[in-house]
Amino acid sequence: MTLPPTDRTLSTLEDSSEAAPLAPDLPPLTTVTLDGLGDIAVRHLEGPNGAPTVILIHGWTASADINYFTAYAALGEHFNVIAFDQRGHGSGLRTKRVFRLEDCADDVARVADAFNVDQFIPVGYSMGGTIAQLVWKRHPHRVRGLVLCATAPTFAERRDERVSFMGLTGLATLARVTPGQARDWISEQFYLQRKSETWGPWAVSQAAQHDWRMVLEAGRALGQFSSLPWLNEVDVPTSIVATLRDPVVPLRRQAKLFELIPHADIFRVNGEHDAIVAESSSFVPTLIRAIHAAARTSNVQ
Repeated sequence: MTLPPTDRTLSTLEDSSEAAPLAPDLPPLTTVTLDGLGDIAVRHLEGPNGAPTVILIHGWTASADINYFTAYAALGEHFNVIAFDQRGHGSGLRTKRVFRLEDCADDVARVADAFNVDQFIPVGYSMGGTIAQLVWKRHPHRVRGLVLCATAPTFAERRDERVSFMGLTGLATLARVTPGQARDWISEQFYLQRKSETWGPWAVSQAAQHDWRMVLEAGRALGQFSSLPWLNEVDVPTSIVATLRDPVVPLRRQAKLFELIPHADIFRVNGEHDAIVAESSSFVPTLIRAIHAAARTSNVQ
């Protein structure tokens, strides 16, 4: 949900695998086996001795690399970094089960187990922010702090928004038969329609790996998500990185996280929904400050 391709690149999605495109400098990949689920490719950066571990959770229709490639190196100077693609996205897990955000939250804990990490800080961007919230809800003793970027406690408040997201159910069925049509529909109707010159052949090749049936189901799950009933129970240090000119997740929705989570800190970036790339020079240092704030112990003011 973070960085959509241009109209020109949409038509090249299926051809992008013909040649290996030039990619940014990325952390090494480690293959991790999750019991009963299969193998998953994980980016892993070892930070300074004693540094907290952050697990990066990407947005809808993105991948870990597309979402965080501008931030990996800088984050690795301060933290141990783990990142992987969510179910159906990029190289993420494939399953016949309906996509559930709760399963993604459990996957985060499973990957932490694979690296023998007891406590960590989930860093969620957009849809990743909903997963991060659920990690705290489902695995509270594992979460040292929370960092929620360009996200909200709910993505569909109005009835028309809920109906629109829920309409993705039928499109997910369509995607099982004609993924190209489903891809084109979601590209026109949702967040893939936004223009970004940061998309090159490498990013297009990342999107070409998506299982579009699962991605569409993820959109429906996102439309049904709401943490409003329990956000005030969050009891770990929480940082909110707000994108001030965001047309995808309006600032008023992002602000609800700050209003409802006790003692949350807010960090502002003057950018749109793709600020982590389009405004990386300001977003990445802000993200580092936000993570440091969330890493503080509960008795430190």
